[in-house]
Amino acid sequence: MRAIWKGAVSFGLVSIGVKLYSATEEKDIRFHQVHREDGGRIRYKRTCSVCGEEVTYDDIAKGYDIGGGEMVILTDEDFADLPLTSSRAIDVLEFVPAEQVDPILYNKAYFLEPEGTATKPYVLLRDALIDSERVAIVKVALRQREQLATLRVREGVLLLNTMLWPDEIRTPDFGFLDEDLKVRPPELAMASSLIDSMTGEFEPDVFTDDYRAALQEVIDAKVEGREVVQPEEVEEAPAAAVDLMAALKASVDRARAARGEQPARGGGGEPTPISSARSAQKTAEKKATKAPAKKTAEKKAAEPAKKTAARKTPAKKAEPAKKTTARKTAPRKSA
Repeated sequence: MRAIWKGAVSFGLVSIGVKLYSATEEKDIRFHQVHREDGGRIRYKRTCSVCGEEVTYDDIAKGYDIGGGEMVILTDEDFADLPLTSSRAIDVLEFVPAEQVDPILYNKAYFLEPEGTATKPYVLLRDALIDSERVAIVKVALRQREQLATLRVREGVLLLNTMLWPDEIRTPDFGFLDEDLKVRPPELAMASSLIDSMTGEFEPDVFTDDYRAALQEVIDAKVEGREVVQPEEVEEAPAAAVDLMAALKASVDRARAARGEQPARGGGGEPTPISSARSAQKTAEKKATKAPAKKTAEKKAAEPAKKTAARKTPAKKAEPAKKTTARKTAPRKSA
């Protein structure tokens, strides 16, 4: 990386010499405008709209349009008297909790590296910010403009985040904000369930710019002279659901199915494609388990019947009774 600015962090009576490096870079694929016939670069000339002559940079001044076709021209002397600090200092104004700074204010990020013998006070400020769990609100002059910024710690390095001024943040003015729209508690509960089912740990490396990768593939194919392969078509988004509750429930079931979890029970509403498929699967499983259960019940019922029949069959015990009757009637015959 190449340092784009050198200065010092003014922390009370402590001055910390630092170098400034851009912490981010754009990965967009850039193109030149060329002539379709021969690939020649397209050039633009700076011409005056009044006299039509080509103008060099030395003859260009800054003009402010006040309307009605009138223009106020400002020279270098006009800018020289402006209260823009040229001390190359990052002045610490105060320390605030990080959560009090709205992320919408953040603009661009820069790394700060200690310069020369400033390593020890640099580390001191870094560790103090970590212990206090606060960020420093600072002012700095970059690119001929005074900017509000924050100093915080990221991966052991001081990070300068330039900020927009409060009057640069637009106020949302949309018609639906004035409408009295009410959300039903079941819908809110289902939406919360959907959020819970999709909750995870943020890992930035998981997400990629698919469009840029596909565009680079096209460019590489052109360079190598091979056939250009069309990228796979993106799956079309589902049509807007009329029933908000059913759409939320289907979304929750799909998110849980992706994680291998069971779908939410209850909730009512019409069955979704996911819930219908799972109901059919459960019905098939129940039918498959009924047949073995029925055979087992028949076996259990047959065993007591056999035992009862076996108990009722001792007929041989009745023979002694016949012999006794014969002995009692014999004397009558002899008389």
